[in-house]
Amino acid sequence: MAIVVNLDVQLARRKMTLTQLAERVGITQANLSILKNNRAKAVRFSTLDAICRELECTPAEILEYTAD
Repeated sequence: MAIVVNLDVQLARRKMTLTQLAERVGITQANLSILKNNRAKAVRFSTLDAICRELECTPAEILEYTAD
């Protein structure tokens, strides 16, 4: 896939666990894990907005395009 999710990098920078982020954003840990492990087929803008708000980052810091 050409889109890489760098959620783990942002979590490490904020010293936050996936569980903590899931609770703050209001989505299940399982769904957040799917996103973190690059297995998601889509992400809602509202979810991306909530993640960025909690991690105090931009979508570009979470999502990265790489050529296949």
